[in-house]
Amino acid sequence: MAEARRAAVLGSPIAHSLSPVLHRAAYAELGLAGWTYDRVELDEAGLPGFFGGLKDPAWAGLSLTMPLKRAVIPLLDGISGTAASVEAVNTVVFREDGLRVGDNTDIPGMIAALDERGVTAVESAAVLGAGATASSALAALSRVCTGPVTAYVRSEARAAEMRGWGARLGVDIRTADWSAARDAFDAPLVIATTPAGATDELAGLVPEHPGTLFDVLYEPWPTPLAGAWSARGGAVVGGLDLLVHQAVLQVEQMTGRSPAPLAAMRAAGEQALEAR
Repeated sequence: MAEARRAAVLGSPIAHSLSPVLHRAAYAELGLAGWTYDRVELDEAGLPGFFGGLKDPAWAGLSLTMPLKRAVIPLLDGISGTAASVEAVNTVVFREDGLRVGDNTDIPGMIAALDERGVTAVESAAVLGAGATASSALAALSRVCTGPVTAYVRSEARAAEMRGWGARLGVDIRTADWSAARDAFDAPLVIATTPAGATDELAGLVPEHPGTLFDVLYEPWPTPLAGAWSARGGAVVGGLDLLVHQAVLQVEQMTGRSPAPLAAMRAAGEQALEAR
C-alpha cells in the first residue's frame, strides 16, 4: 500500500489557488499515489490553533500565501537564510526529526523563471508596487541586477519601506511616485507586483521596443499590461511561470524527490486556467 502523506496550501482567500493542481500533478508524475494536497482557508488569527492541531505524522509540508507568510515565523523551529532575508515564509517542511522549518521559494522561483527566458543579468530594473511580493522581487534582483532598481509606489510610507528593504538586501534602490510609472518602461526589466487591475492604466503607455516584463499575476491572464507588452514584441514572464517554479522547489523539499516534473506541473496549471 502506498505511503499516506499530506500537504496543503493555507491562506485567505484560498479558493482561487492553483497550488493543489500543481502539486497533485507532480505527485501523479512521480508515482506518489498516497500523497494528498488540499486547500485550507485560514487567516492569521486561526494559524496558531491550526499548527497546534498538526499531530498527524503523515504531514509532509505546507505552502503559505497571504496573509500568513510572516505570521507563521514565530510558530516554526527555524527558517532558511532566504526566508529570513525578506521575513517571509511560503514553505514549511515537517522533518523526520520533528522540526518544522520554513523557507521562501518565491525568490529562487523568480530567478528560475527569469533564467528560463534568458534573463540572467540586467544593468537596471524597475519594480511596480511595494507589497510583500515586491520585497521578494528585490531579493531576486539582488542576484540578477547589477545596477540601480527603481520602485514606483503610491505613498511615502511605501517608499520608505522599499528603501529599507533595499538597504537590507544590498540593492541600489531608488523610489519614485506612481504618477511617473511610465518611466519604469525604460528599464530592461520591469517587475509588476501589484494586484489585478492596478497596472491596467499603463497598458497604453508601453514603448515601441520594450524589454522584459515580469507580471506576477496569473489570473486574469494576460493582464492588459502583459498583452500590450507582448503585442509590442517585448518578452513577458507571467505569474504562472513564477507559481510553477516556486512549486517545483516546494515539491522537491516536501517529497525529497528531485527533479520535480516541471513540464507536467506547468501543463496542469495551463489546463486549469483555460478551464476557468
